[in-house]
Amino acid sequence: MTNTSNPITDLIAEKGILMADGATGTNLFEMGLEAGEAPELWNESAPEKIENLHKGFVDAGSDIILTNSFGGTRHRLKLHHAQDRVFELNKAAAEIATKIAKTANKRVIVAGSVGPTGELLVPLGAMTYDEAVAAFVEQLEGLKAGGAEVAWIETMSATDEIRAAAEAAVKLGMPYVYTGSFDTAGKTMMGLHPKDIHNVAGDIGDGPVAVGANCGVGASDILSSLLDMTKADPDAVVVVKGNCGVPEFRGSEIHYSGTPALMADYARLAIDAGAKIIGGCCGTSCDHLSAIRGAIDKHNAPADGFTKRPTIEEIVERIGPMKNQAAADGADAPARPRRSRRKVN
Repeated sequence: MTNTSNPITDLIAEKGILMADGATGTNLFEMGLEAGEAPELWNESAPEKIENLHKGFVDAGSDIILTNSFGGTRHRLKLHHAQDRVFELNKAAAEIATKIAKTANKRVIVAGSVGPTGELLVPLGAMTYDEAVAAFVEQLEGLKAGGAEVAWIETMSATDEIRAAAEAAVKLGMPYVYTGSFDTAGKTMMGLHPKDIHNVAGDIGDGPVAVGANCGVGASDILSSLLDMTKADPDAVVVVKGNCGVPEFRGSEIHYSGTPALMADYARLAIDAGAKIIGGCCGTSCDHLSAIRGAIDKHNAPADGFTKRPTIEEIVERIGPMKNQAAADGADAPARPRRSRRKVN
């Protein structure tokens, strides 16, 4: 992992542990976003709502806010007939977040959210690796122009797609973070084990400034993934951005079981498990983030210290049962054919 100066490394050196933000999609649904509507279109049609969301995250104590651009590649925007607006929609996303970050009374990092394209890469699908790189370059050009300081590659399943996004970031001179979603028997849908997250793109540019996990299933499951990641590389900067408890269907709507108190305990366990950047994903509101902020500030006090790494049993006792088996308990995914990668400088 890189030692090159970048906003995240510098702020961790100053503060020890950083708090990322909460959910974008589920909070926007609360603001009136309709199912099937692209959140990215709100960057132009309802910028004040995106501003309010970012401001809520900053007021709750976030050190890092993610732009409203998760589905900002041409492949995702094509579903909404907006594939020709990639640059302007991503630029607007970054400009909105940067505006709010600059009004904060502390340092707030703006990270450009980059999600999966939704396409499968060759040989499993039709998209080539070079086409994936080009799509991510197009998106990141807009994010960088709008003020994003870091490429935040998130909710990934396939190693090739992580690498393509990382290569795009390097081409544009941006430091990058990447996280996987370990939602399939403790691994990603494409078979990546949490312990192997560190090796995915370490040879691209200076390597990632942080790696980790987001979304997935529930808070207990993502803490299990965190233990695997920090055990594999105790010195790595690891991100954990878990869902707010467990998603539950109530009629046609999804609700999340996590209370502010539960998410505060999740943060304490994440610190003890070695996370350096802690936030929330689906279902995480500003109230949940305020509780996480309080837990980080108190638990990270010098008098508290880092007492011990939690066990799976302790996590389940405090946070609730896991919805999936731990990655170590499942069979390894079948190997997929891979072509060699060149080092990208």
